[in-house]
Amino acid sequence: MNVTKMNAIVYNRYGSAEVLELQQLEKPAVTDDGILLRILAASVNPLDWHFMTGKPYFMRLQAGLRKPKKTTLGVDMAGRVEAVGKNVTKFKPGDEVFGGSSASFAEYVNVTEKAIVLKPSNISFEQAAAVAIAALTALQGLRDKGNLQPGQKVLINGAAGGVGTFAIQIAKALGAEVTGVCSTRNVEMVRSLGADHVIDYTKENFTKEPQRYDIVLDNIGNHSLIACKRVLNPGGMLVIVGGPIRHMIGALLRIPFTDRKAIPFMAKLTNADLVVMRELLESGKVVPVVDRCYSLNDTAAALGYLQLGHAQGKVIITP
Repeated sequence: MNVTKMNAIVYNRYGSAEVLELQQLEKPAVTDDGILLRILAASVNPLDWHFMTGKPYFMRLQAGLRKPKKTTLGVDMAGRVEAVGKNVTKFKPGDEVFGGSSASFAEYVNVTEKAIVLKPSNISFEQAAAVAIAALTALQGLRDKGNLQPGQKVLINGAAGGVGTFAIQIAKALGAEVTGVCSTRNVEMVRSLGADHVIDYTKENFTKEPQRYDIVLDNIGNHSLIACKRVLNPGGMLVIVGGPIRHMIGALLRIPFTDRKAIPFMAKLTNADLVVMRELLESGKVVPVVDRCYSLNDTAAALGYLQLGHAQGKVIITP
């Protein structure tokens, strides 16, 4: 076995999942400030699909107009520290960690101290890999953008997906009364995560019900902004973290329209919030939901399954 090489997923052109290839690349070198991780699990996100397809097209202004500048994918991971640079003080070889990185659909990755935290012993690597993007989106969307306060009423549209399953548990940990919206097959799962109320969207339309909410966290974008604002209390906030791009642009244009505001949102990976999530995981207040695992060679199938929109929680890659 060549110890200087590693397997990684690579794409050299935009397109559907068939553009992905499993290739051998040079194993990352350890920099003075870097940490070499052996990746034991990674998770797939809608962000990976957008980079792979190059859609919406404005993403290509950053990612590359005709073909991707960066040919690797993956932003969430969990693994074991293989080696550390001379300036690294917080971690040592053998430490089990989770966090965010670029190019996590691979066997190894080089990260900084700020991008990872120690993995709690009470969760698996697969569960830990599910956390970074989805959990921080839920945490920052509710706490920072929604300014969630104990006792407030929160509705989570798309409660059974990656962000939604974290959002239910985080909102409960922050003291909210939570309503989850999902399909019939996910009702019991959403209730088991702590939702106080569950709406089956195949039977009810939450935008036409009399109940009002202080925060709506929208992971789907399947209702108009006007319809979603209608169910907000005065001063309420619609936080948009998923759905069609026109939905997010519309929210930007209409923010000052009424005292019921809408704001599109993307999470930022911060060490401080990874620490918050580690504490919630250690306490058992948040338990990551893993739908299924794929091998690195089956990353295309994992992304294809995610894109269908039926995943319960997170979809995981295990190199």
